[in-house]
Amino acid sequence: MPVEIARRSPEELEEFRRLPFTEVCFRVVKPFAGPEVPEEILWQVVSEAINFPVKLISLSPALHILELFHGPTLAFKDFGARFMARLMGYFVRSESRPLTVLVATSGDTGSAVAHGFLGVSGIRVVILYPSKRISEAQEKQFTTLGENITALEVSGTFDDCQRLVKQAFSDAELNKRAFITSANSINIGRLLPQMFYHVAAYRQLPVASVPLIVSVPSGNFGNLTAGIFAKRIGLPVARFVASTNANDVVPEYLRTGEFHPRAAKPTFSNAMDVGSPNNFPRLLDLCRNRLEYVQREIWGHGATDEETLIVMKSLHERFGYIADPHTAVGVLGWEAYRGEHPEPAQGLVLATAHPAKFADIVARAIGAAPPLPDRLAAYLQRPKLSQAISSHYDDFKQFLLAH
Repeated sequence: MPVEIARRSPEELEEFRRLPFTEVCFRVVKPFAGPEVPEEILWQVVSEAINFPVKLISLSPALHILELFHGPTLAFKDFGARFMARLMGYFVRSESRPLTVLVATSGDTGSAVAHGFLGVSGIRVVILYPSKRISEAQEKQFTTLGENITALEVSGTFDDCQRLVKQAFSDAELNKRAFITSANSINIGRLLPQMFYHVAAYRQLPVASVPLIVSVPSGNFGNLTAGIFAKRIGLPVARFVASTNANDVVPEYLRTGEFHPRAAKPTFSNAMDVGSPNNFPRLLDLCRNRLEYVQREIWGHGATDEETLIVMKSLHERFGYIADPHTAVGVLGWEAYRGEHPEPAQGLVLATAHPAKFADIVARAIGAAPPLPDRLAAYLQRPKLSQAISSHYDDFKQFLLAH
């Protein structure tokens, strides 16, 4: 965690509305980089990584959708993965040993990290994903690349994948023999750039006298943690909604004050099938480890698969808008919040992935599959190159040592 978070003045925040987005991203992240990264390198990293748009779609005066899926892999993870890949490339430029980046994915992290690091000299990526628990489109985006990208299909859940990565970092013998790091939101370098699109929303939203409520589809909670960071630097967000699926350990904590991680349940919004979210300790730290402060910042809601399909159909019928299941969970969170808080407010829902990545579920909800972008269709035709592995740590360790 950063030692301190510098708050920006209202005048500087207002200036963010007028500056080019690349300049804004550079200014947002610069205080966190400190002297370790020269300004010209940081500018190059930002300008190369964030070279795609963030689109705000206003469905009504009270409901805005922030589309974060216009990057190369059609998901919000492109922001963090592309930024971190370039930054890591800078940090390992003089290393004699190759760096191995370990990644656990429940869907979109894998493809974003794989594409971000593809061909980066001195770095190889090992991606662990739960077998048969992500969509074919998600899987093909990172299991078909080869080169310096290796995909391991784990017999288990995302939490098993995450556990294996954490065990590797705490294994003294492995760390003596291998040079390893993470590209999950365990890594603060993946999480900080996610502030960029919270700022992008502020730049595009109409200036309003009513409070802004930001609903964040949540699994590992890096996305929401980045939102709290953005609020700490001064963005005027009244409250965040932690919008989860049936894996609702954080909404449960917000209701009861007790945090009980548990095995993840498979749902239609699979990228959020996380039973023990990595970033929960960071959320607590940002709120001084006090329940009442967390509750002041965040309101929680868990949605069922049936509710998810219903709201996807409703969005299509009312607004002609096609939402992926994760975005639909975000809309459900906003609607549930508004139902319990009738005072005037405007809602912003983060749309985390292109609906074509979940074509089967979209078709189930609205009766037709969404249009398939060309760059996604191309990957679906490629052969899968992943290797099967058990969820036992010794098997994973032996793989890393053998390779």
